[in-house]
Amino acid sequence: MKKYSVLLLILITLISCKNKEDKISKMAALPYYSEASFTPHWLALDSEVLQTFHKIKDFSLTNQNGETVTQKTFNDKIYITDFFFTTCPGICPKMTANMSILQDEFLNNDSIMLLSHSVTPETDSVSVLKQYADKKGVNSDKWHLVTGERKTIYDLGRHFYFVEEDLGEMKTDDDFLHTENFVLIDTNKHIRGIYNGVNATAIQQLIDDVKTLKLEN
Repeated sequence: MKKYSVLLLILITLISCKNKEDKISKMAALPYYSEASFTPHWLALDSEVLQTFHKIKDFSLTNQNGETVTQKTFNDKIYITDFFFTTCPGICPKMTANMSILQDEFLNNDSIMLLSHSVTPETDSVSVLKQYADKKGVNSDKWHLVTGERKTIYDLGRHFYFVEEDLGEMKTDDDFLHTENFVLIDTNKHIRGIYNGVNATAIQQLIDDVKTLKLEN
């Protein structure tokens, strides 16, 4: 009887340790996301699923210095992205302030970049973005403010970054895109997190998640 009790204790201990390992493993990694509901997918780095998993498509936009910004700009980089406009009197100033916090946090880390898309590209020209960048202390080596074709920017925001929360509502380019969400993208162009860009707690979580994501590389 004592022998069976010892064996049972060992079995319970092993199961307990395995559960703890699973919990630690999940907490020490970030999920992947593939659609607007942001249902998490917990995938191994070598999973075959990732070969066809949702990625941010290629794009070509222009930053505050008049330079072309494409996916190649972010090769082997982790980046955080958002959507704003320079004349926004509401959430955008707070979003920009929080992006500045991220810029300061990762200023000396060349593998972390920031990307802000103007949702009013018809008025946010290169020169306007440059003035805004200078006013806000944007480091152009770290943080790209981009303009371009409205259709391209809105398609990216709605169908690739999934920044809007109006699930199921059909939208056109004529419907204004306005969101406080920040999105975290890994070196393989996969979405790894979405965060409220005006919330201090969410920004701290984002910083922590970037550091977690760095451990994958």
